[in-house]
Amino acid sequence: MTTTTARTRTPVGAPVQHEIEQFLYLEAELLDDQRFDEWLELFADDTHYWLPTRMTRTVRERDIEVCGPDGAAFFDDDKAFLAGRVRRLASGRSWSEEPPSRTRRLITNIRATDLGDGCFEVRANFHVLRSRSERHHDTFFGERTDLLRRVSGAAGFQVARRRIVLDTTTLLAPSLSVFL
Repeated sequence: MTTTTARTRTPVGAPVQHEIEQFLYLEAELLDDQRFDEWLELFADDTHYWLPTRMTRTVRERDIEVCGPDGAAFFDDDKAFLAGRVRRLASGRSWSEEPPSRTRRLITNIRATDLGDGCFEVRANFHVLRSRSERHHDTFFGERTDLLRRVSGAAGFQVARRRIVLDTTTLLAPSLSVFL
């Protein structure tokens, strides 16, 4: 996914910003309430959900800190694969989600750019807390860059692309079974 630079960014106006924020908050609510089938409907049929790996690099190598499209990734999913993950969570056969995790998502610093033709590039920071059993907690911090398409319907948008970049280079969680 191509992103705009800070110099060429033209933020959307307040009404569109509000619509986009409400869409992202709805998505977080659906995930935290474990309404995964409804969450999946927020994604376009041609979606790409991608979480590339990150490595610690020197200052001179910062441009290759996050793996590119041909590099390693924790997730590199299309909608069919996302649907399979949702089915697996609902089956009760996912060892990493039995009992299910309790999650809370915080979405902040939402920056949206109008790309034309009803498409928007949206960058947002996130914090996801996952709690399982009595004593297991994981936290995930990072940034997402989404390509949102305006659609008719209650949600108003669909996610066509999502690139997730974690702030950490080492994943300390025993599994990555939650959606970010």
